[in-house]
Amino acid sequence: MATNKIKVDALVVGGGISGMQTALDLADQGYQVALVEKEASIGGKMIALSKVFPTLDCCSCITTPKMSAVAHQENITLLTYCEVDHIKQNGKGFIVGATNKPRYVDMDLCTGCRQCEYVCPVDLKNPFDNNLGAIRAIRVPFSTAVPQKVVLDIDNCILCGKCQTACAVDAIDFTQQPEEIMIETDSILLATGFEVTPKDAKKEYGNGKLLNVIDGLDMERLLAPTGPYGHVLRPSDGKEPDSIAYVQCAGSRDETLGVEYCSRVCCMYAIKQAMLLSGALPLADITIYYMDIRAFGKGYEQFYQNAKAMGIQFIKGKVAKIKEDENQNPVFRVEMVDEGGSVVEHTHDLAVLSVGMLPSFDPTPIFNVPNDTDGFIMTPDQNFSASLTMIPGIFAAGAATGPMDIVDSIMTAGSAASAASAYIKSQQNGKEESSSKIADLQKESQHA
Repeated sequence: MATNKIKVDALVVGGGISGMQTALDLADQGYQVALVEKEASIGGKMIALSKVFPTLDCCSCITTPKMSAVAHQENITLLTYCEVDHIKQNGKGFIVGATNKPRYVDMDLCTGCRQCEYVCPVDLKNPFDNNLGAIRAIRVPFSTAVPQKVVLDIDNCILCGKCQTACAVDAIDFTQQPEEIMIETDSILLATGFEVTPKDAKKEYGNGKLLNVIDGLDMERLLAPTGPYGHVLRPSDGKEPDSIAYVQCAGSRDETLGVEYCSRVCCMYAIKQAMLLSGALPLADITIYYMDIRAFGKGYEQFYQNAKAMGIQFIKGKVAKIKEDENQNPVFRVEMVDEGGSVVEHTHDLAVLSVGMLPSFDPTPIFNVPNDTDGFIMTPDQNFSASLTMIPGIFAAGAATGPMDIVDSIMTAGSAASAASAYIKSQQNGKEESSSKIADLQKESQHA
């Protein structure tokens, strides 16, 4: 395995909105930054969304320029399709070992023309569309991917050679091997983001087997201009739904799932999607079943009131079970809170589970960074800094530290970049730690 060595001031792990913002904030200060992203493109979850709340601005219009800025910032070394394997202390810094996975495409030669993708005979489910759409075995990950280079899924490739024949620059290389990268850095910033509660987490909601029961990220792709169908359609039969219902707290505030916390964003993204659906499907009835509406941010309460004024129906009730009728329509069994706990059944064409946010990565085995009781990265003193971990020199940003919306993810990215900048300066100036507070917090953790 070939080895490549890189020396930087900061290593950012994760290429979502918080990771990109952290990298840009540090690079704009003149620091050398390496950004490692496990997927073939940066952009994270945000690039797959339709619009942001409460302004309803286009997500792609915000994220794509940020992705381009990262790619063209001369102080950032972008390492996509790459994963961190191990780290070790190196004096006051770190030596990080990472593996660059083979794309089976020469990145220097590939022009992103996609001719190889057009001739590929293998169709697969598209992970970018939450498996609702189709994609080829060799492809550019999505239309606005950065870098705009193809990647070959060798596990599903039939080795027909059509992509190699179609490539005008001979960029296809079936012999490509993983590349080991050794990164020497003064600091590490973890921006590993989140995953969502699986659709099959609750057997009461169909155990993930009901075709017309989808989750919030599925609906984001259906609403997005670059979505799989170009319109909001039912997965089972491709028809426009006349009645759409949301189930709040479908993956949060639930002791049976071990997710006792509120994921914060679920109410707001359900309201946002309901407002967008009322525009995309003007004749559809849209209902949100909820226990509590938590509109926690600036302008969020007014956003909620606007949704009610648009005719979106809010029903205070607990959805106990979802089954389907002979036409695969979801049938809700609801305990009506406002009606003395009476139990009723309502039938809808499409059900959307407002699933919660889960940590996507456990940093403890590799980075020795402890998690909090909820599984997210522990940040022991929110009053001092929301980005400090228990390990000096390692910082965290965005949803890696807990459920939060895009605004807060960007804010914590700035906090992490600021803390890392102060730490890097102290190390490069030959001082001890950047703050005695970090040492105190570390000692408290060791004695806990």
